[in-house]
Amino acid sequence: MHTPRTRFSTVLCTLVLAWLASLPVGAAELPDFKSIVRQNNPAVVKILVEFAPGGENYHSEMPQIPEYLRRFFEGQLAPPDELPPRRGMGSGFIISRDGYIVTNNHVVAGADRVLVRLTDRTEFEAEIKGLDERSDLALLKVEASGLPTVALAEPDALEVGEWVLAIGSPFGLDYSVTAGIVSAMGRSLPTENGENYVPFIQTDVAINPGNSGGPLFNLDGEVVGVNSQIFTRSGGSIGLSFAIPVSVVSNVIEQLRDDGEVTRGWLGVTIQDVDKVLAESLGLERPKGALIVQLQPGGPADEGGLESGDVITRFAGKDILTSSELPHAVGLVKPGAEVKVELVRDGREKTLRLAVGALEADDRPSVAAVSPQAGEGARLGLVVEEITEQLQSRWGISGGVVVTEVISGSPADERGVRSGDVITLIAGNPVTSVESFMRIVEGLEPGKSVPMRLFRRGAPQFIGITPD
Repeated sequence: MHTPRTRFSTVLCTLVLAWLASLPVGAAELPDFKSIVRQNNPAVVKILVEFAPGGENYHSEMPQIPEYLRRFFEGQLAPPDELPPRRGMGSGFIISRDGYIVTNNHVVAGADRVLVRLTDRTEFEAEIKGLDERSDLALLKVEASGLPTVALAEPDALEVGEWVLAIGSPFGLDYSVTAGIVSAMGRSLPTENGENYVPFIQTDVAINPGNSGGPLFNLDGEVVGVNSQIFTRSGGSIGLSFAIPVSVVSNVIEQLRDDGEVTRGWLGVTIQDVDKVLAESLGLERPKGALIVQLQPGGPADEGGLESGDVITRFAGKDILTSSELPHAVGLVKPGAEVKVELVRDGREKTLRLAVGALEADDRPSVAAVSPQAGEGARLGLVVEEITEQLQSRWGISGGVVVTEVISGSPADERGVRSGDVITLIAGNPVTSVESFMRIVEGLEPGKSVPMRLFRRGAPQFIGITPD
C-alpha cells in the first residue's frame, strides 16, 4: 500500500532522474587530463643546478662554530675549493625545437652549471641566455634540434574558475602532475624592492619546491603561466600558488632571446589607491584608478602633462581599477611608444597622449603607503607652522606647512593625520605658507570632501578630508 509520502518520493525521484537524463553527455564529468599530459610531458624538463660551495670567507662565516672553538678545528676543515658544490633543482619547458627553455630566474641565477634533463633521461648542459629578476624569468639554451615543444596561450584569455594543470618535479619527484582551478587573476605581490610588474595568476594547484619554473596549462594544452611562488606556513602547498601570466612571459622571453636583457615602460610617478572618501573628494563615482601623488621632474609623466592629483583610470587600453594595476600595464609597453591615458582631474574626465619612458636598472617604481605664530586650521582640526628650508631640502619638496598638533576627534584626526606631517596641497591649491594654508582652509565648503596631499617621513600620499 502506497502512502501519500511514498507516492511523493516516487514522483520526486522520477523527476530527478528525468532531469539528469536530459543533461548533455559529460556535463557532470571532471576534465580528462590524460591527453594534455601525453601531449606536453615530453617538453617539460627537470633543471639541475650547481653552485660554488662558498666564498673566501666560507669558514669564518660559519655561525655554528664560535670563535673560541675554532682553534680546535684548525687543519680539519677543508678549503672551499675542496668542498662539494651546492645543488638545486627546478622545472622548465621547451619553447623551440632548437633548444630554448623557459624557467624561473631564482632557479638558475648565480649557478655555475645548469643541466636540463628530458623525460627520456637525456641530459644537456644549458647556457643561460638571459635573466630578468623583476619578472623572475630566465631563458636557457641547449645545443639540440628537433626537440618537443609546448604552445603558449593567447594573452588575457584565462578566466577565474578555469581548470589548470601543472607539470614539474616537486621535491625531486620528476614529472608530477597536479590540477586545480584559477582562484584569482592579477594578484599583486610586490618584491622586497617594492616593484610590482607581474599580475600573478593565483591557483589552488598543489605547487611545491621543485615546481618552480614549470608550466601551467589550460584544458587546450597551452601554457598560460609559469609557476613561480607559493604561500605557505609549512614549506609545502596549502592551496595558494602563483604563476607568471603568459602575457608577461611572452614579452620578457622575446626580449631575452633578441637582446639578452629586458626593458620596460616607465612613467616616473608615485601612486596610491583611492578609498571611498578620496573618491568623493576627487569627483569619482566610486573608488577606482591610480592616484598620482608625486611626479619625477622631467619624467615621462611630467613631460606628458600629467599632474599630481590626477587619477589614471585607463592606460594603453587597459582599465586601471587599483594602483597596483598601473605598473603591470606600464611595464608591458615598449619604451618610446605613445599611449593614450584616460584620467580624472578636478572631477572631470580627460584624455592625454604621452610617450612612455624606459625603466633603467636603478630606477624603482614607487607606490605611496596608505595607511603661537602657528596657524590654526580649526575646520580641519590642525595646528601648523612654517616648514624649514632644511626639511624641504631633505625631502625634496617646495613649500608646505608642518603639522604640530592634531585635535582629537577632528576631521584630520579621523583621517589619520599625524604631528610631523607636511601638507603641500589642499583641494588642488598649493600650500606655500601658514598664511596660504589658512586662506585655503577658510574657503573650503563645509561637509564636502576634498583631497589633501601630505608628506610623512618624506613619502607622499593623498587623503580625502571633510572640513567642518
